[in-house]
Amino acid sequence: MSVATENLQPQMSDYWRSMGLFNIYRVIIALVLTSSYYFTPTNQWLDNYDKTLYLQCAYGYVAMSFIAIIFTWIKWPKFNLLLSLQVMTDIGFIVALMFASGGIKSGSSLLLVVAIAAASLISRGRLAMFYAAIATIAVLLEQSYQMIYWRESYDDYSHAVMLSLSFFATALLAHSLAKRAHQSEALASQRGIDLENLAQINTLITQEIQDGVLVVDQHFKLRHRNMYAKTLLDVDDEAWQSELLDSCSPKVANLMRDWIAKQPGMELSTLRINTSGKELKLRFMPIAAERAQGAVIFIEDWSQVQAQAQRVKLAALGRLTANIAHEIRNPLSAISHANQLLQEELSDASSQRLLQITADNVKRLDQIISDVLELNRRDRTNQEEIQLDIFLRDFHDQFCQIEKIPENGFQLNVPSNQYSVLFDHRHLHQILWNTCRNGWRHSKQGTKSLSLTVTKASPENNTLITIQDDGDGITADARSHLFEPFFTTAATGTGLGLYIARELCEANGASIQHIPSESETLFTISLKNVH
Repeated sequence: MSVATENLQPQMSDYWRSMGLFNIYRVIIALVLTSSYYFTPTNQWLDNYDKTLYLQCAYGYVAMSFIAIIFTWIKWPKFNLLLSLQVMTDIGFIVALMFASGGIKSGSSLLLVVAIAAASLISRGRLAMFYAAIATIAVLLEQSYQMIYWRESYDDYSHAVMLSLSFFATALLAHSLAKRAHQSEALASQRGIDLENLAQINTLITQEIQDGVLVVDQHFKLRHRNMYAKTLLDVDDEAWQSELLDSCSPKVANLMRDWIAKQPGMELSTLRINTSGKELKLRFMPIAAERAQGAVIFIEDWSQVQAQAQRVKLAALGRLTANIAHEIRNPLSAISHANQLLQEELSDASSQRLLQITADNVKRLDQIISDVLELNRRDRTNQEEIQLDIFLRDFHDQFCQIEKIPENGFQLNVPSNQYSVLFDHRHLHQILWNTCRNGWRHSKQGTKSLSLTVTKASPENNTLITIQDDGDGITADARSHLFEPFFTTAATGTGLGLYIARELCEANGASIQHIPSESETLFTISLKNVH
């Protein structure tokens, strides 16, 4: 069905409804006219009153009224034709009743004015003058017939002329009112469409906006909300269906009450809450002059904003430190070379101790520079298929040799020929080296103090590398800062190892996370399998 047809259907239904009300009016008038025959005194209170003709016309009018209801109910024939037939039948019966009552002086002619006005309004002004003309002709013919039938000297047509003019005035007024009503209806319909379109646009905007939105009235009922608010507030489906803010999110409801009461610290209409491990920023905006009338609540994931700001800051810091690292490496190489020459020339113990301190710190600075440069190259990935059992055995041997770890101190648990992952070879080596070095440094450095196990993660069907040490674990205060750059609990650490590991994992579509434990330290690395 087209849009034009959809708009036409409710308009035609209004026309038929108006005709139905007009039919009810007609039935009432016909019954009143019929009843007047039985309840009016029998004495001749009107000149030329024809009692028999009056009764016959009244019964005929009642029958015609019920027939009109039937045709209106079945909506046959077409609306305009049916309305015209009904109006002309009204005019015929009312003029006949007027003649039987003694003519224009009986007052029955006023019913014609009502019939013309109603027909003009129902048809929205169409054929209004035609109905007035038919009524005028009928009244003038009735007046002329009186002169012939009753043989009275009715030379004065003033009553008929005035009545005819009232017909045309009524038709003209009804046409004007119908035209205005049609214009108002069209304007209201257009405004309704505009409001509906605006509501749809508002709904679309609020659903797509990156902030959660809640609209709450003075009774703490939710008038509008978007799905992102449900995600941020971590509300289950049953609570989300509730219309009350207290049922949906009691924390937000209590904060809104405090905001309405203008508690100290709430003048800026911005509050923060922690829910489901996320820090949320709530901004209240009143929808009226008084806060108690309701508010629009904007919910923002403040932890995500902070993380984004941190990423921007670290990106700028990374570019700066990379440039500085390049400038430092050359003079540092010269210092290292000069220190080696002095170690060869000077043989006394005191000088050797000082030169060894210098060599250790030069080595530490060189490691920091290497870490910074590696971090700056994290986006340059060259992913390839890696057979984990071969790669990890080579890594295990190399790591134990360079870090001077006994073979029984680092346990490797990896099945043969079962796991192949897609990763940058150099990045995976750096990630494992940083994580295992931290694990060995904080372990008891005994037998099986450090272990690396490969398993399959069932939900995602990815490969999971678990690195575990038997140290004292990580304190609760330090857990939230583990992957921050330059955060370290060791006196000689750089604080870049785990941060670089996380950045390289993200560059390769992997993830690394710490599993909290009180008696040991556990890290898991999730890698994509080769499909």
